[in-house]
Amino acid sequence: MSIPLSQSFFNTEIKEGNTTIPISKGHFNLDTPEREKAFFEKLAHGWEEEYKEYRRLWIELPKKKIVREYPLLVDIELSSACNLSCPMCYTITEEFKKKVKRQFMDLGLFKKIIDEIAGKVYAIRLSLRGESTLHPNFLNAIKYAKEKGIQEISTLTNGSKLTLDFFKKMVDAGIDWISISIDGIGKVYESIRKPLKFNWILENLKKIKEYREKHNLIKPVIKVQTIWPAIRENPAEYYNTFAPLTDLVAFNPLIDYLRKDKKIVYEENFSCPQIYQRLTIGSDGKVLLCANDEEGEYIIGDVNKESVYDIWHGEKINRVRDIHKKPQGFKEIEVCRKCYYPRKTEVSEKAIVNGREILVRNYVGRKQVIGE
Repeated sequence: MSIPLSQSFFNTEIKEGNTTIPISKGHFNLDTPEREKAFFEKLAHGWEEEYKEYRRLWIELPKKKIVREYPLLVDIELSSACNLSCPMCYTITEEFKKKVKRQFMDLGLFKKIIDEIAGKVYAIRLSLRGESTLHPNFLNAIKYAKEKGIQEISTLTNGSKLTLDFFKKMVDAGIDWISISIDGIGKVYESIRKPLKFNWILENLKKIKEYREKHNLIKPVIKVQTIWPAIRENPAEYYNTFAPLTDLVAFNPLIDYLRKDKKIVYEENFSCPQIYQRLTIGSDGKVLLCANDEEGEYIIGDVNKESVYDIWHGEKINRVRDIHKKPQGFKEIEVCRKCYYPRKTEVSEKAIVNGREILVRNYVGRKQVIGE
């Protein structure tokens, strides 16, 4: 199975028999096919053949339900603390605050994880529930992982520390991919991402763009993303603002992170890909069922006491894999029932961006209203 670098991984669905397996569900490209192709080619730069294999396995493993020796990607939460309080985010809820302690991962524990998975895992993502750039050893963590041979290091940030000087340090450390959450423009952005100012982050991106061009940087690639309701009124304005400054512009329909939806409609035949693709480690070393287990409701291991290998092949995650093999088996696990991956979607909106039609697949019954 050959995966071209230009194949989109945004909200792709694959079929195995009558079963639907969503790949990167909920992430939609607002960009052109040409820019998307260039984005993935930049990501592959320097390890093209291995990257093709990584991309192939990202689809092949969940399709065939194959458990590799190690996951393809490990999410490592450097910080569970965030410096913003966005109205649509689960971290603002009392339930989350009771269950998840605000903390930074111990650097020694991070190195222990990297020492085991280096050469066995293609990629790490240094973010989950909090703002990773707040970690006092954020740059050292990137540098250590890159020196150990991790091919792709990415992070998601709110951009609150993303000045040109800090960007230069991230480049020097070896970061490969930076995703920045910028919800809307102008006053809309400032109403969501308090206390950040739109012009401040826009000017930083302009300076970063100039620096990248001056030094002919291929990496890190920069993706800007937004929640759909923040740009619904004028998605073209959002795209035309950020496309000249970044490698890719994307959006996400609003997920029920606040757990307000009462009636949820599911896909008829759903199979979860994440339990074959990636492992998610919280800042305390506890291993969550997946990247969508925000409150740590289903702990499958602890890297303070166990190896990544043993957890990935352990009884707890294998039980989940067995349950998911049954028709609609995911409904037997509470955290999976609340997840957006098995939730049914429909094209409920369309947008025009510079003459291109953008189809917006929202979750059935899900309000696209910020804070609801």
